[in-house]
Amino acid sequence: ALAADVRAILGPATKIGYAADWSEYFGHQPQDGSGDVLFHLDPLWAHPAIDFVGIDNYMPLSDWRDGTAHRDAAAGSPYDLAYLASNVAGGEGYDWYYADAAGRDAQERLPIRDTAHSEHWVFRYKDLVGWWSNPHVNRPGGVRAAAPTAWVPGSKPIWFTELGCPAVDKGTNQPNVFFDPKSSESFFPYYSNGIRDDFIQYRYLQAVFAHWKDPAHNPVSSVYGGRMVNMDHAYVWAWDARPWPEFPNLLETWIDGDNYERGHWLNGRATLAALADVVAEISNRCGLEDIDVSRLYGALTGYSVEAVESGRQSLQPLMLAYAFDSHATDADLGFTSRGGPPTAEAVEEDCVLVGGKPAVARTRSPELETPGRVAFAFVRSDPDYRAGAVEATSPEAAESHSAQTSLPIVLSEGAARGIAERWLSESRTSREAVTFSLPPSRLAVSPGDVLAFTTGLRRELFRVDRVEETGHRSINAVRIEEGIYRAPQIRSAAQGSETVPVPGPAYAEFLDLPLLNGDEVPHAPHIAVTRTPWTGRIAVYSANEDAGYRLNCEVRRPSVMGETLDALPAAQAGSWMQASVRVRINRGVLQSRSQLDVLNGANVAALRHGGAGDWEVFQFERADLVAPNVYRLGGLLRGQAGTDGTMPATWPVGTDFVLLDGAAMQLRLPSSARGLERHYRFGPSTRSYDDVSYQHRVEAFAGVGLRPYRPAHLGVVRQANGDIRISWIRRTRLDGDSWQGTDAPLGESRELYHLRISSGGSLLREFMPQSPEAVYLAADQAADAAPSGVEIEVAQVSDLFGPGPYERYSFDG
Repeated sequence: ALAADVRAILGPATKIGYAADWSEYFGHQPQDGSGDVLFHLDPLWAHPAIDFVGIDNYMPLSDWRDGTAHRDAAAGSPYDLAYLASNVAGGEGYDWYYADAAGRDAQERLPIRDTAHSEHWVFRYKDLVGWWSNPHVNRPGGVRAAAPTAWVPGSKPIWFTELGCPAVDKGTNQPNVFFDPKSSESFFPYYSNGIRDDFIQYRYLQAVFAHWKDPAHNPVSSVYGGRMVNMDHAYVWAWDARPWPEFPNLLETWIDGDNYERGHWLNGRATLAALADVVAEISNRCGLEDIDVSRLYGALTGYSVEAVESGRQSLQPLMLAYAFDSHATDADLGFTSRGGPPTAEAVEEDCVLVGGKPAVARTRSPELETPGRVAFAFVRSDPDYRAGAVEATSPEAAESHSAQTSLPIVLSEGAARGIAERWLSESRTSREAVTFSLPPSRLAVSPGDVLAFTTGLRRELFRVDRVEETGHRSINAVRIEEGIYRAPQIRSAAQGSETVPVPGPAYAEFLDLPLLNGDEVPHAPHIAVTRTPWTGRIAVYSANEDAGYRLNCEVRRPSVMGETLDALPAAQAGSWMQASVRVRINRGVLQSRSQLDVLNGANVAALRHGGAGDWEVFQFERADLVAPNVYRLGGLLRGQAGTDGTMPATWPVGTDFVLLDGAAMQLRLPSSARGLERHYRFGPSTRSYDDVSYQHRVEAFAGVGLRPYRPAHLGVVRQANGDIRISWIRRTRLDGDSWQGTDAPLGESRELYHLRISSGGSLLREFMPQSPEAVYLAADQAADAAPSGVEIEVAQVSDLFGPGPYERYSFDG
């Protein structure tokens, strides 16, 4: 009656149907012991006012679990299109079912069988062909009725009134669920880790559309002449009418915006490109037509080829971001995503002995060659496609070991951080490599394969990088860990409203410092940054000119900075100074430390006035709070790390103060760029470098870490014959505090000094001695018309830096 009423209202031209849930469209089979099998909706489906059978289609396409110990692992990947497509009319709901949650956890699959009448399709909600093309006979109480229902086989098309999958890890396991913390019906799909995954949604739609658009799977009706499933009326859930990207970003307007990230929405995702398609296009442009991308998984929001470059250059950023390899195949080239299950097994006993060498050779690259920190810039997938930057740091590694790059790829912040974590983990795991030889019969092992290699009771996974045919098969492989390539537990932060106030500017000091611990890059400067309030990382970009910026580093912690409130006169280096100086700091605290702690490197700071000139490095023993944010520093060690040679007569009031506690980051600077002006922009890492919150500076650096120290103990003696003998003690910028050696390390490629003798400001003579002594001969004095009183200056010379600070001596005798 309702269908007839709707037809009367809408007229004959309107298509009318009912959107039934995928779990109810085909019948009602209560598991209550009654044995009922009822086609309860057939009166509606058969009604002449109904034009189509509507199904809200959220049928599962996978039963995936992490690891390789599950029943579908042979497919290799939850993104495998053949695997997903095989489950459109197969797998759970067609071939088998789970009796309960415990059975699902144990993967105890029970076959779907109609043991009474062999009409298996009756119980298969995925068997649309069986349901659509057969008469329906009710079985009340389990007894088959004498006549079928009113349903005429093949009489009406099926429309997918809804069709979709959430963009979340393992979304195809349970496409019907939706995560919403504000709802009591909020769930993640079975065995999902809850991380956003746009590609699984992409693959779900690919698989469903490919299956039903294949005539072999979609029969033609003898009644109306069309296909069973009318894919012109397949309505993907959901395309939101609210404007994107205002939705989901304006959270104060739409409170469900937080749900977008892992929801069913297509807005912002419909234009995704498959990684395989992008790689194929780049390869085709390079003349490679016969390539294999069947094992390449991932989707891109955007990618920019920024210049005329080779195919290899275009592919390398993608290979880093999406973790895949290239290798020679029977085709021109093959590409394989990392993280697949082992494709081959080998044991040590399989190996061939070659030239008396061990059957298996293991190597491990040095810790110093392994980055403990990785960082990269990317294009944010926000409304303005602004520049972003992320980093990942290992707590076990020295911060000085870093790897940085820029990727011209559009990414969400969560995806970018996941890439950084995976890159860091992979770089540390792949330190371990193995080389061995297999007999010629092991042809199945190829580059790109994941090989499970067993030595004794130890089973490890290796990725085969190279195979050489030399009468045997020489294998070079690096160790991998299966878990590295699973989606990391990182979520993007909500974009929030664009009406959020613009962050205030950061303040930075660029410090061209000497070597403090000996592990720094000698010629590279540091940057110390602060910002009030500190709201997160500060990204630093650099360029040769005020354009074309690249991420240089990210500063993770604010530095303690300030200014002096007293004048500070010069003092003897290397001696405890009992005078004090007051400093006002912007944040944090200063602490008193014992003299032993100070001598071991505590409480190091730097001073410079007016934003120009050299920095003095000093240390302090006492820090007494005398007013809010004001400390009196006492027990000073002045002119540390060789900066006594550039200490001015007095540091005036208002001299810049920076605490060197590890918060300052060392910038990347090519050695060829020493002395050249470079452009720097720094500001919040969540903003683009052209945002108003970024500051612009132009700086040039001498590379003070290469500067020799000023010589010490300059002595001058006039000999009986009138010669002036000059001697000094060499100092070193490298390992000068060690007592292990017989002499201070030279620290330079050769020992060389510059000695100048002058009078009244006029240069009389200069020398380039190669040892810490020289003689000003009486004959040379006469030739120079040297008076009895002369000024003598000496500096150590570096082939890279030139002369360091000069030690001076006024000689009158």
